[in-house]
Amino acid sequence: MQSENEYIGDDNFKKFLLHYNCPTSLEVIKMKFAGAICSPNTDLRPTDVISSLWEKGQEPRLETKNEAELFFKFFMGLWDEMFATVGFNQLSLSKQVPSDIKEYALSRYDEIEYGFLEGFWGGKEDLKVPTFVAEMADKLSELADVYQILARRDKQDENTIQTLKETDKMVSKAIAFLIENYGIPKIKQIKNNHPVQN
Repeated sequence: MQSENEYIGDDNFKKFLLHYNCPTSLEVIKMKFAGAICSPNTDLRPTDVISSLWEKGQEPRLETKNEAELFFKFFMGLWDEMFATVGFNQLSLSKQVPSDIKEYALSRYDEIEYGFLEGFWGGKEDLKVPTFVAEMADKLSELADVYQILARRDKQDENTIQTLKETDKMVSKAIAFLIENYGIPKIKQIKNNHPVQN
């Protein structure tokens, strides 16, 4: 089914985020949306995730009905884009050049911890999930910590860059495993419970 909300593209979306003083980067938002799409929290709605991108009480004031519609249309365009990405298990970490290793490592930490995992748990870490899902989520959190450790290293050498790349590979595999074995079956279940009307 074709979505009516088309994604406006990364460059335009970044300008849109800047206009609304959004403190969350596009890279983190993409991962957060992907995590939320796979979330075991069945009460989680896209609007909840969108609200969480700003500090409480700092959400933008939408002055008119038109502005509000456009605001959510842009966000839902990205949501639908990420829904398709997750559905095909094609989620990947943001493209970065590890020239500034500290910045690279910290942004990776944010993508995993504040992005995918925060989206996945949807504000509830006590949700009942299969053991393998809980273990894989814990593994992702441990890998996120590796990025923090690497960011604190005084010696930013080729060995550190290699460790970053290896960590990226392990993170990508863990996320792909979670999507394949938990996210996609969940999406299929939702589609079966809500058949498309002709």
